[in-house]
Amino acid sequence: MKFEEAKSKFIQTWGALGSQWGINKTMAQIHALLMISPEPLSMEDIMEELHISRGNTSMNLRSLMDWGIVFKEYKPGERKEFFSAEGNIDELARKIARERSRREIKPTLRVLQDISAIDGEESTKASHFKAKTEELYDFVSRADNMLEKITEQKENWITKTILKLMR
Repeated sequence: MKFEEAKSKFIQTWGALGSQWGINKTMAQIHALLMISPEPLSMEDIMEELHISRGNTSMNLRSLMDWGIVFKEYKPGERKEFFSAEGNIDELARKIARERSRREIKPTLRVLQDISAIDGEESTKASHFKAKTEELYDFVSRADNMLEKITEQKENWITKTILKLMR
């Protein structure tokens, strides 16, 4: 496989994976392009490479910076802004995990807590509902706490062990 073909396939695959993360395909493709680029890229470089509009590029770059996985860089003597992706894969995984927790898990925990706090009805269905939602809340809460502990630790033995098991 030639370089350009492999590069295109990687960008397309990373874009499809992005949909499973809960981000849009273009956002993930921009991230993929920046991640494999040896030099920071300008907005124009990104637009040209991915054949996307300025507005789409700008909006998605802003979102990637909000996630903390893309950074704006300046080059002396250049008026353009340049962008690069988080280079450390372990740090990238931690940032994505933290952001997904903040955007997805924490709001789910709030909903589970709210809906399990039903009162006034003592039917079998209501009791079963309350028990199951509390059980689910406890499970998701424990999983989120474990995820937080892992993402807060950079180089402890637990993180190293988990990362080894993942490889």
